[in-house]
Amino acid sequence: MENTQGASEETESFLKGPLLADAISHQLESMLSAGNYDGVKNLLEPVQPVDIAEAIGRLPKILQALAFRLLKKNEAIEVYEYLDPSVQQSLLDKLRSGEVLELVEEMSPDDRVRLFDELPAKVVRRLLAELSPSERKITAELLGYQSETAGRLMTTEFIDLKEFYSASEALKIVRRRASFTETIYSLYVTDKERHLTGILSLRDLVTAEPSALIGDVMTREVVNVGTDTDQEEVARAIQRYDFLALPVVDREKRLVGIVTVDDVIDVIEQEATRDIYAAGAVQAGDEDDYFQRDLFTVARRRVVWLAVLVMANGLTTKVIAMNDEVLKQVVLLAAFIPLLIGAGGNVGAQSSTVVIRGLSTQRIQNLGLIKAVFREAVAGALLGLLMMLIVVPFAWWQGQSPLVGAAVGISLLAITTLAATAGAALPLLFHRMGLDPALMSAPFITTATDVAGVLIYLKTATWLLKSTGW
Repeated sequence: MENTQGASEETESFLKGPLLADAISHQLESMLSAGNYDGVKNLLEPVQPVDIAEAIGRLPKILQALAFRLLKKNEAIEVYEYLDPSVQQSLLDKLRSGEVLELVEEMSPDDRVRLFDELPAKVVRRLLAELSPSERKITAELLGYQSETAGRLMTTEFIDLKEFYSASEALKIVRRRASFTETIYSLYVTDKERHLTGILSLRDLVTAEPSALIGDVMTREVVNVGTDTDQEEVARAIQRYDFLALPVVDREKRLVGIVTVDDVIDVIEQEATRDIYAAGAVQAGDEDDYFQRDLFTVARRRVVWLAVLVMANGLTTKVIAMNDEVLKQVVLLAAFIPLLIGAGGNVGAQSSTVVIRGLSTQRIQNLGLIKAVFREAVAGALLGLLMMLIVVPFAWWQGQSPLVGAAVGISLLAITTLAATAGAALPLLFHRMGLDPALMSAPFITTATDVAGVLIYLKTATWLLKSTGW
């Protein structure tokens, strides 16, 4: 009962997080404006760092540095790591040089590298030069790895043990180094050359006999990734095995760092945002600050794909112009063009969405790529048949002749089948080519099916005219 109540309280606290940050922000602004600095300290003392960071981020820029300076040193470092990159940069400009150096020096290596990725190269070089030799070396090593890889994502703050340590000796090491590491729940075992040989959890260590050797209680089969492994693969590995952290090894299989689950959550959010933007034919850019960008930047991100789609839609106009004779004979045929291309576009967008998501979660591999395309094609045909039950009688009634109803019905079935097939096949083709399947976005597939749908419809109507002599 107590556990259930605790979980309920945690959920309630989480749900109130954004509202809490908003309320704190308003109180902070009024207190800072009135010079009530003691009141600010008392207000922030019981608040979680992530909520403080969000509250500071909502303050006017002129008050952000003032609120940040009122935090205790250790709390300020933790709060800073939660701040939005734009707020982090703003604070660096406003804080004194000594404050900035102390702040950057105390940050965890992976958070420091993410900050440096957002800063101008000139500022990064200056800050690197002012770091202590040990922190400078670690940061330079992480910056040397390619972006969006395990090497760039990892932290070097972990606890490694030796097989010949006893459990009691290992516990002493954990206690001594706990405050300087990212996590202590996963402990890694290395040999004298730092090769990864095993892993054990803190639970395994605590429950082991004090005299037991680490080599006897550890697990020798260790799931790990290389420094050049893509961050999405790292996220999938942690999700698949329910790890709190994942070891990262270099080409010689030496342990060089770990990726923790909190960093992976950021990766999942980033990649999901990027895929959603791509699916909507919007250039990804800096996903997190899209709504803070000026309108010119927003328009620039979206105009590229829109320009391509406008030119592609010009083909639809060309197809209609080339088949104007059939439209002159049966003008009513033109009234059903929006209905048909709309249905095809919607079906194609649905198919591309489920396939792109299936590729992202790797669920589609269980079905097989060819089977997945065939499945969507059949689904498209079934959808076309179901829609025909409504559309064909209506078209027949409006057309005062079976010609319009037959043309609409045949075309609807062909268009939905084609749209579903294309919506499934094109993202899979991009994936096989090593490209991002999300680039084959719903707007692109919709435009392609518009052109093909109009062509199918008008050619079908032409064929029926000639066949029936109507």
